[in-house]
Amino acid sequence: MCGITGLIHLDGAPVSPVVLRHMTDAIAHRGPDGEGQWVEGNVGLGHRRLAIIDLSPAGHQPMLSSSHRYVLVYNGEVYNYQELRGELEAEGYVFRSRTDSEVVLNALVAWGVNALKRFNGMFAIALWDKREQTLLLARDRYGIKPLYYSQQGNTFAFGSEQKAITAMPGFRRSLDKPALLEYFTFQNIFTDRTLLEDVKLLPAGYHALLDLKQKTPALQQTQYWDYDFREPSERASDEEYREELDRLFRQAVNRQLVTDVELGSYLSGGMDSGSITAVAAQSYPYMKTFTCGFDLNSASGIELAYDERTKAEYMSYHFKTEHYEMVLKAGDMERVLPKLAWHLEEPRVGQSYPNYYAAQLASRFVKVVMSGAGGDELFGGYPWRYYRAVVNDDFEHYIDKYYLFWQRLIPNSQIRQVFAPIWNDVKDVWTRDIFRDVFKHHSEQLYTPEDYINHSLYFEAKTFLHGLLVVEDKLSMAHGLESRVPFLDNDLVDFAMRCPVHLKLNNLADVVRINENEPGKKTSKYFEKTRDGKQILRDVMERHIPGDITKAEKQGFSAPDASWFKGESIDFVRRRLLERDAPIYSFLDRTSVSKLVNEHLVGEKNHRLLIWSLLNVDQYSEEFL
Repeated sequence: MCGITGLIHLDGAPVSPVVLRHMTDAIAHRGPDGEGQWVEGNVGLGHRRLAIIDLSPAGHQPMLSSSHRYVLVYNGEVYNYQELRGELEAEGYVFRSRTDSEVVLNALVAWGVNALKRFNGMFAIALWDKREQTLLLARDRYGIKPLYYSQQGNTFAFGSEQKAITAMPGFRRSLDKPALLEYFTFQNIFTDRTLLEDVKLLPAGYHALLDLKQKTPALQQTQYWDYDFREPSERASDEEYREELDRLFRQAVNRQLVTDVELGSYLSGGMDSGSITAVAAQSYPYMKTFTCGFDLNSASGIELAYDERTKAEYMSYHFKTEHYEMVLKAGDMERVLPKLAWHLEEPRVGQSYPNYYAAQLASRFVKVVMSGAGGDELFGGYPWRYYRAVVNDDFEHYIDKYYLFWQRLIPNSQIRQVFAPIWNDVKDVWTRDIFRDVFKHHSEQLYTPEDYINHSLYFEAKTFLHGLLVVEDKLSMAHGLESRVPFLDNDLVDFAMRCPVHLKLNNLADVVRINENEPGKKTSKYFEKTRDGKQILRDVMERHIPGDITKAEKQGFSAPDASWFKGESIDFVRRRLLERDAPIYSFLDRTSVSKLVNEHLVGEKNHRLLIWSLLNVDQYSEEFL
């Protein structure tokens, strides 16, 4: 687990070692255990090391192949590296270290880009081929590890974080206005854009090649993997699916226990992190677990249930873990915002500052932590979302309904008003087309409710989960902490994509009838029928964790911000968004934004997601623009 960066002058000018070191230093937090730079002519690669496997100097990067033809910088963990190493040794490759980095290097040398399909883990890779004068960039299947790139003039640069690129002298920073519109529609960015105009994010499951022998070198991208949720052509019995899930889940957790440093687990009080902790604790006795709770003295409504410390403590007792907790108050959001925005770079899904504090807590005791991310997206953890678009006339009807639901911040009807200062720059951005383009490589032949459910699972894995993973990476690495996600094991994901919908959502037939016969009516009955997600996972995890945990309703990891923003933090919100010339008002309309903010502050509407996003983008503007 590390940070990588690189710089290529396409006009042949030599790379300055001083500039490359400056870029590498910009992401020093990702790798406190060492650094390295390699420069040859117009190419330079930089690396910051967080030593997890083989702590010796043999794991130093940039790493050269035995022939000295290839140079690798790599960030991540490939959990099946020992099996791959055995195959490579049988082919005659000799290893100098015990690292997975050297396995990745030799696998790419031996098998080319086909090696990427064989890696089971998380990675961002840059491989320079000195003979062919090509740079290969690659990102793991799911997007667990980010990789950014940029070209301004004759300078091509890349990095694990955008700040490695912006650290270059003379880098021109300008706001990507279409990306901003995209963010304020979905509270996420579905395309490869970032909020910086000349910085792009390599999509998950892609590799890209920059060939310097071309007259005009340009990055050529290729998708090598994609999600494919569909009903199985041949079904096994329900019990066989349950047994296979149990086997694959235990295998996934145990695969990711490989480490030469101390390992712990988040323990939120929910089923996913609890199940990971339960299985890991069987092989890793007295492991450390970590929970963030919330001060609820000023909370109200459903936010009174947001603190899950009691359930986490119960599971810690059950699994005999060494348990640590911290309690967040309203002021913690206010004081962490500058650091958070700097590390997060651009905001993505949800309120992410609790994740920052959770990572900070875990990093005080361990260098590796297990996370439950992915369980919801793979096994249908948000059924009330999928059910909104389960009965449709055709694919376009489905897109219209699901797109309407995913306008999380500013609906289409208000976009023109809110973006009035820059409307001429964004008026041709059609966010429905951006939404629809998520499916551009996916089947449009949909016939059954199950087909639409699987399409929704595909959409959320490609967008919502990806956003969560980017946030998780940035905020864990802010503290030099490696975060692992056992649910995103290749074998477990392959199983989940072929698991029948009826094993994930038990009430599909009932909800279809509600949608057909009672449109717009009996809302309470609708929500009663749409709380049935992750059924097969619940059934199997009862073997590992208490039944009252597996039967509990889904609850996200979120602070009681709706209450805090109109209560303890109301002065902070007013000061940042209403009482000064905030940076956001260079591209958003003050009157329209103020109206929306005040609707929340006086209790008319719940705009907690929008207020958080405004605060975050405002701070982002100060840090990066």
